[in-house]
Formats: sequence, structure tokens, C-alpha cells
Amino acid sequence: MSGLTEAELQGQVAIITGAGGGIGAAIARRLAQMGVLTFLCGRRRAALEGTAAAIVKAGGQAEIAECDVTDLGSVESVAALVERKSGRADILVNNAGVGSLAGPLHQMSPSSWEQVMNTNLRGVYYCMRSFAPMMIRAGRGHIVNISSLAGKNALPNGAAYAASKWGLNGLSYSVAEELRGHSIRVSVVCPGSVNTDLGPHQGKDPKKMLQPEDVAHVVAMLVTQEPRSFVSEILLRPTQKP
Repeated sequence: MSGLTEAELQGQVAIITGAGGGIGAAIARRLAQMGVLTFLCGRRRAALEGTAAAIVKAGGQAEIAECDVTDLGSVESVAALVERKSGRADILVNNAGVGSLAGPLHQMSPSSWEQVMNTNLRGVYYCMRSFAPMMIRAGRGHIVNISSLAGKNALPNGAAYAASKWGLNGLSYSVAEELRGHSIRVSVVCPGSVNTDLGPHQGKDPKKMLQPEDVAHVVAMLVTQEPRSFVSEILLRPTQKP
């Protein structure tokens, strides 16, 4: 990789939401492998402990931070924990997300709509609101928002999920402009279908689908960019259509 070396990432601190499994766990493992202290955020402590155990076994560093991204107080508590334990926040990966039940929008319950929007969009706002000030004080940082190709294309029978990801993309591009002057880079990653438990993948071959490690590789590339530039968006597709 060009840009920052793994030696230069030693001692940096990353906060990863949705780190109990799937893409979040893969990202946490990859960053820890690069010498980054990882704060694992999620609602299920047992799942976070599993990710942390794998990281420690591989020689990395991990801290568990139970967190519900839809609750501002919960996110602010994690930010206070990170500030107290490390005094810095170099990388924020907003990965926590939920899918939506397949079906037309007019049949979707308001409570299901709120769950999707609160997790996929409001939660990212809460995390950036809580951690960006730490980055601004340091004059550096990288925020990576995990979106979806559903944020670029129509998704019939998944309109709420698509809306949340289209919104996340617009949020990311706009905040990137707000934070550029502070040397904080904001990137959005839009993968196609990934082989996780997030949503239904009927009729798709899991072996041909993107794997969580593919997304983790992209995040590793993003945080090792040359300081003078940043990639604002990555569209990630499998080599073969699943």
C-alpha cells in the first residue's frame, strides 16, 4: 500500500460500530492487524467479546464498548470512554446498520421505517457529532461510512433501506466538505451484496458474493492514503455476478 505505512498507524485509535460480526468485525480485525487500537461498538456484548478475543489472539488490541447508535447518550458515553482511555480518535468507521423487510413501501409499518432510519442514518449523525470534535482538536482524522450500492441504484421492495443509504451518501459528501479544512477525510464505501446475515440474498451464490474481508481491505486502503488526497467514494462489486 502507498501512503501511510502500518508502522505509522501504530498507536492510532479506531472506533468501529457494528463490530460484533460481519463487516464490522472484519474491519476491526484488519485495523488491529495494522497496529491500531480498536474500540468495538455494538449492542451485543457476547458478540463483541468474540471479535475482541480473535483480535487479541492475533496479537492486536481491542476494547469493548457496548453501544446503541440510535441512542445519543449511549454514543456520547463511548466517546467519553475513548477520550478517557486514549485521548484521541483517529479513525471512525460507521458500519452499524439494519436491513428492511422485503416488501413494498406502502405495506411497511412506521416502526420498521423508524428502525431503519434511526440505525442507518441517525446513528451515523450521532457518531460523527460525538467523535468529530476530537478529530478537529487534533487536526486530523478519517471517517469511513459503510453504505451500499442500494444508495446508488433503485431497490424495489427495499425502499426504506435504499432511502437510508442514499441519505447516508449525501450526508457523507456534505460533511466531507465541512471537515476538509480540519484535515479530516470523510469517505463512503458502497458494496454490493455481502455474504453476511444483514439481509436476504435469495438466489445468490455466497461463494461469488463479496465477503466481509473485501470491505475490510477497502477500509485499510482508505486509511493508508497519502495525506494530500482522499478518496470520497468507492463502489465495490464482486468479480462475478452472484
